[in-house]
Amino acid sequence: MANDMAQSSILLLGSNGQVGHELRTTLAPLGALIAVDFPDIDFTEPGPILDIIRGHKPVAVVNAAAYTAVDKAESEKDKAYAVNAATPGKIAGACEEIGACLVHYSTDYVFDGTKNGIYDEADITCPASEYGRSKRDGEIAVAGCFRHLTFRTSWVVGPHGHNFIRTMLRLAGERETLRVVGDQFGAPTSAPMLAQVTASVLAEMIGLPKSDRRWGLYHLVCGGETTWHGFAQHIVGRGAAAGLPLKARPDTIVAITTAEYPVPAKRPANSRLSTSKISSTFGLSIPDWQQAVDPVIDRIISEIKG
Repeated sequence: MANDMAQSSILLLGSNGQVGHELRTTLAPLGALIAVDFPDIDFTEPGPILDIIRGHKPVAVVNAAAYTAVDKAESEKDKAYAVNAATPGKIAGACEEIGACLVHYSTDYVFDGTKNGIYDEADITCPASEYGRSKRDGEIAVAGCFRHLTFRTSWVVGPHGHNFIRTMLRLAGERETLRVVGDQFGAPTSAPMLAQVTASVLAEMIGLPKSDRRWGLYHLVCGGETTWHGFAQHIVGRGAAAGLPLKARPDTIVAITTAEYPVPAKRPANSRLSTSKISSTFGLSIPDWQQAVDPVIDRIISEIKG
């Protein structure tokens, strides 16, 4: 690495989220970690964050903070845009100013999901929701820092915080039958895997010049694909096998259409993202979703069992 990491700091924004919590561990070997999150920082107001960047002059800023309330974003689009686009743009400018690199996370929601095939980084974005538009604008904004890495991901689950795994296990403990959308396709993605790959790639890129062609946008999701219905069956089956007292079983989870589960924000039916670019560029082997997500499910099951 071009920088002496022992004398350098890494600023982690959004350190209490699903990905941020894992990044606390994986980023620690790269330098002195400065971790901040809500309520100490209001991500709609970039001023205090910019003060931290200019004051500490970290070698890298990892922005895991985001407005993720997909449906609420339809009525809170100003807040979603502030957190997901405007503030990241200001952060990118400050990173460029002090010579730091920037890591940022985006989402499959920048696509409308109508492509007949797997999306790659060259596909034109066409978000169908306010959340998706705010994240698309964030991707554009962070490019103001030439030395940036943007990771688009999907269906993120981790052992910390609220997520689909916890919801399915809770509902399966309360109801004999569940109805889950079965016509949206994607890859459940492990927050620990995201954090591990982030640290690995960042360790390789810190200190390299803006002329290095590896800076830029990458898709980063687990391998394989399923539907929310298939994912729910997998979760409940694993919970039952571990001895959780569940009323529902995998075969009592009914697949329904998106139209049968109306919500304010439109979801992409196709969230499949190709990871060929990041795999070939950095020599990575991306695990299938079951391999990466099963340890997360097991940790949550262990927590429930006490």
